[in-house]
Amino acid sequence: MYKKASLSLIFVILLLISYSIFIGTVDFRSYFFPLLQSPTVTPPLCAPSSPLRVYMYDLPRRFNVGMLNRRSPVETPMTALAWPPWPKNSGLKRQHSVEFWMMGSLLYEGDGVEEREAVRVSDPEMADAFFVPFFSSLSFNTHGHNMTDPDTEIDRQLQIDLLKLLRQSKYWQRSGGRDHVIPMTHPNAFRFLREQVNASIQIVVDFGRYPRIMSNLSKDVVAPYVHVVDSFKIDDTPDPFESRTTLLFFRGRTYRKDEGIVRVKLAKILSGYDDVHYERSIATDENIKLSSKGMRSSKFCLNPAGDTPSSCRLFDAIVSHCVPVIISDQIELPFENEIDYSQFSIFFSFKEALEPGYMVNQLRKFPKERWIEMWKRLKDISHHYEFQYPPKKEDAVNMLWRQVKHKLPGVKLAVHRSRRLKVPDWWRRR
Repeated sequence: MYKKASLSLIFVILLLISYSIFIGTVDFRSYFFPLLQSPTVTPPLCAPSSPLRVYMYDLPRRFNVGMLNRRSPVETPMTALAWPPWPKNSGLKRQHSVEFWMMGSLLYEGDGVEEREAVRVSDPEMADAFFVPFFSSLSFNTHGHNMTDPDTEIDRQLQIDLLKLLRQSKYWQRSGGRDHVIPMTHPNAFRFLREQVNASIQIVVDFGRYPRIMSNLSKDVVAPYVHVVDSFKIDDTPDPFESRTTLLFFRGRTYRKDEGIVRVKLAKILSGYDDVHYERSIATDENIKLSSKGMRSSKFCLNPAGDTPSSCRLFDAIVSHCVPVIISDQIELPFENEIDYSQFSIFFSFKEALEPGYMVNQLRKFPKERWIEMWKRLKDISHHYEFQYPPKKEDAVNMLWRQVKHKLPGVKLAVHRSRRLKVPDWWRRR
């Protein structure tokens, strides 16, 4: 009798356990296989890690900050104590100044408290990556911006001299330049000898003018342009949607190359709307101020392609908290592995944008609540697009160094394979 009762009790217990496992209230894996448990806390997108160790070449100042003050005869390498501010009233030269801020971030010694994504090391044997402080974009803008000036030869000679110095470096020879970081944000930067640094990690703003063998996402980092309008620091209007009376705003050059020809067509399509401001202008200090004022009073800011798929105007819109309307079929965006642009931007294809009335009607129907969500998101992420000295946590330059760090595993793979392959890239020949 007791035996039957015991068996019945065991049967009931087993039945209850089986049912609990089935509905998920009991998980025996947590007792017997603790490593198979799902984590209860989702890890952050970018977990804290040690900063990237970067060796920066000590180049004479003529390769970098010497171009900011060509009257200075000083040729010794730059130090943190002598680091100059970026010159005021530099106009559009500022948009291609990423190289300046990256170099400054490595010179900055800090107070040991702030979190930095990259630190300078004096011993190249300890370096994860190598930074080449050549201001290739500023060199183009300074020494022959029109490409026919006699000064263009200075830009060419700087590139020749730089390559000579790099080829003498055993660290360049060791990797073929693959672990070397070179900023090239102007589409004409390093234009004379660029094919000779193809293997390096290039800091670019897009790939609009480069063949895949020269520049691509697998090894290069997409940077934001440095915004030229002032950041909107105090944007706490109770009803920002209603206070921004212009629906769609654009102010800039309308005659551009390649994909930028869309700007001329848009000028015709967007004319005649009372709530759309589409104006042709050039980048003077006064016009930049007017653009800033216009963006801050507009709900949406138009960002058509320029000479290349991207444009500085996108980042001016972000720091103005004006929801970007991006028109580009081939654009690459910075930090996209961490930032979802669909949360604060609207995208139209060329075909959609050039359909008369379509884009304006879509924007007029855009829900106020959704727009306010995007506006709030712009305020949350705009600090990621700030270039500044001293650098600050999660600002643009720190975000760039983090992107460089993401590229290094692929760099190491390429370096190791190159040391043993007898026929380079044999897999592409099959």
